[in-house]
Amino acid sequence: MSLVSLRKKLAKPEPSWQLCLLGVLGATLASVFIILFRYCVESIQLLYLQSVDDYTTLPEFYRFITPLIAVSFILLIAIISRFKYARMGIPFVLYRLKSAYGYIPFKNTLTQFFGGIAALAGGFSVGREGPAVHIGAAASSFLGNKLALPLNSVRILCACGIAAGISASFNTPLAAVIFVMEVILREYKLHIFIPVILASIIGSLMTHAFFGPYHEFEFFAYIAIDFWHYPILIIFGMILGTLAKAFNSSLIFVLRRTSHIHMAQRLLIAAFLMGIIGLLVPHSMGASLSAIGALLDDRTHVWLIVAVFVAKFVATIVVLGFGIPGGIIGPTLAIGAVAGALMAFFIGFIFTGANYAGDYALLGMAGMLAASLSAPLAALLTIVELSNQLQLILPAMVVITSAYLTSSQFWKNRSIFLQQLEFQQLPYQVSPVEGILQKHGVLSHMDEGFKVIDTNDPATVKAELTAMDSGRLIIRNDQDDTDFSLVHIDLNLHPLEEESSAVKTTPMPAIDSQATLSEAYYALYEKREGAVYIYHKSKDNIVGVLAFEKIRAILTKGAI
Repeated sequence: MSLVSLRKKLAKPEPSWQLCLLGVLGATLASVFIILFRYCVESIQLLYLQSVDDYTTLPEFYRFITPLIAVSFILLIAIISRFKYARMGIPFVLYRLKSAYGYIPFKNTLTQFFGGIAALAGGFSVGREGPAVHIGAAASSFLGNKLALPLNSVRILCACGIAAGISASFNTPLAAVIFVMEVILREYKLHIFIPVILASIIGSLMTHAFFGPYHEFEFFAYIAIDFWHYPILIIFGMILGTLAKAFNSSLIFVLRRTSHIHMAQRLLIAAFLMGIIGLLVPHSMGASLSAIGALLDDRTHVWLIVAVFVAKFVATIVVLGFGIPGGIIGPTLAIGAVAGALMAFFIGFIFTGANYAGDYALLGMAGMLAASLSAPLAALLTIVELSNQLQLILPAMVVITSAYLTSSQFWKNRSIFLQQLEFQQLPYQVSPVEGILQKHGVLSHMDEGFKVIDTNDPATVKAELTAMDSGRLIIRNDQDDTDFSLVHIDLNLHPLEEESSAVKTTPMPAIDSQATLSEAYYALYEKREGAVYIYHKSKDNIVGVLAFEKIRAILTKGAI
C-alpha cells in the first residue's frame, strides 16, 4: 500500500490494521524512551540509596540537601530554555490532545524528560506517571507527524503512546488502557480501543524484557477482609472522598497563591520545604511505596503513621503546587495507602487478632485515586494489577463507589487534572459539532475529480465546464499560484437573465491534507457554502476538493 492510500485509510474513523501497526510502532518508540527515563532515575538513586526510592537509609544531612541539588539541575534546564517551556505533565497533554491533536512540542518534552529525572532522583514527592504520559505522547505523536498522517489518526497515536508509557512504567497494561479511555480521551470507540490495547501490550512486554516481570505492590499480603468489614468500608470510602476533596482544593489553592512568584523562587522554596520535611519524616520522600512497608508492621507506632500521612500530604501539595515537574498519581496512591494504614489501626479495636494494615492500605489507594482523578474504573484496575490480587476487586469496588460519590456528589469535587487546566486557562473542551468533525480526516471525504485551468476568460471557462461530465473546475489566479477559485453554476439564475451570468466563481480556502473536517468546516463557516481545496505539503499541490455540502451531510446524517 502506498503512503497516499495509507493516509486516506487512516483519515476514516474506523478500525484498520494499518492504524494498529502504527500504534505498535509508536508504542515501541514511546516505550524505549520511558524505559530510558526510568533507568536513569533508578541508576542515579542507587548511587546514594541502598534500594530504589528508599530514603529512610539516607543520613539526615543528605536528606535535606538532595532536593536542593536536584532543583539546581531543574533550574539549569529552565535557564537554558529561558523559562519558556514549563508546561508539562498530564494536564498539558490533555490540552494538546484537544487543541493540537496530540502534537507535543519537542522543547517541552526535553524539559519534562530531564526535569522529571532530577525531581524523582532528588526525592521529591512526585510520581513518574506524569513524565511517562508526556514522553509517551510526544514520542508516538512525533511518528505520526513525521509521516504526515491525518491529524485524527495522530491523536490516536498519541493515545497509544500514553498507554505504552503507563504500561511500561508500572507494568499495568489493562489499567493503562482504561486510564487512556477514562481520563485522557474520555470516550470509548472501537477504532481507538484496539490500537491502544496493542500499544499497552508493547509497553508491558518491553518492561518485562528490560526490568523483568514484577508487580510494584507485590509485597502486600493477600487481602483477607470478610463480609463484616463492608459497612466500615463504606465509611472508609466516605472519609477518602473527603480527603480527596481536601487534597485537590489544597493543591489548587497553593497553585493560585504562588502563581505570581517567579519560577526560580518557587522551585527553591519547594526544594527547601521538601528538604525540611524529608529531614523530619524520611518516609515522605520519593514517589513509590517502598518505604511504606515499615508502616505495615504490627510494631509500628500509630504516631509514626500519622506523621507520615501529614508529611506526605503536605509535601505533595507543596512540591506540585510550587511547580516541581512530576506526576500526581504516585503520591496520591501513597497518601491513600497511609490513610488506609491509619484506618486499620482503629479497625484493630473492632476486629482483634489480625493486622489489616495491608488490606486497608490497598483499598485506601483505590479510593483516593478514584476520588482525586474522578476515574473509578482506572483506579480499580490499577490497584488490582499493581498488587496482583483479584480478590481485591469486590471490597475495592465498595470503597471506590463510596469515595467517588462522596467526593463528586457531596463535596462537588472534580478531577484534579481538569481543575489544573482551568487554573492554567487551557481549553480542554470542544463543541459537539467540532468533536464529530475532528474524527474525520479531509482525505476521507474529498473529491479527487477536478481540473485546474489558468484563465478566467468567460468563454473558455464555459467551454471547459460544458466539456466536463463530472468533477470540479478550478481557476488558478494569474498573480498567485496558491490562489484558486471554484467554478459553479448559479442555480438561482432567473430565466430571462443572460446564460453567461450563470457561471460563478467562489474563492477557495486552502486546507492541509493532514487536517480534519473541523478545519474545513470553520474555513467555510461564515458563508456555509462553497468548497476548500486540499493540498499536500505545498499549497500549489492540490490533491482534492471538499465541498461544504459533504461536511453538512456528515452532521445531518449522523455519519460518525
